[in-house]
Amino acid sequence: MLYELTLPQFSKTLKNLLNLLDKGVKHAEAKKFEFDVLLQARLAPDQFNLIRQIQIACDTAKLCGARLANKEAPTHPDTEKTYSEIKSRIESVIQYLNSFTSQDFNGAEDRHISQPRWEGKYLTGKEFVIHHAVPNFYFHVTTAYSILRHNGVDIGKKDYLGELPYKK
Repeated sequence: MLYELTLPQFSKTLKNLLNLLDKGVKHAEAKKFEFDVLLQARLAPDQFNLIRQIQIACDTAKLCGARLANKEAPTHPDTEKTYSEIKSRIESVIQYLNSFTSQDFNGAEDRHISQPRWEGKYLTGKEFVIHHAVPNFYFHVTTAYSILRHNGVDIGKKDYLGELPYKK
């Protein structure tokens, strides 16, 4: 169940983020300014800018998969400065997430998950998903959305959520 709650949803949301960014590009073109200016935008002076929000969302998604499946995650040096560079990063993370299957998560619920800044403490895989990975991922995607929206990009909740699997 952890697989279904994480990687497919992260992948979908990162695709939605690409659509949000595409709308940002169109907004910048219509207003006659370089989109890359928006990549430096932030909501508050002490908050990360748009590009860093995207980098952290990508890192959270890929590291969630890697840690739960006990695999190595690809590295990204956090050097993106342009739309094409950040788009490539998102696409590479989506490709990585799509390489997993639910079988990769066998035993993940009870796996001990840690990271250096936790100073030797750990969470179980289930706790990691519920208390860290999912909230952290959506925090940074929501903040990226809010930066774009705050700067006049015509986006809304439907853009954020993307297509839903409605039934008839």
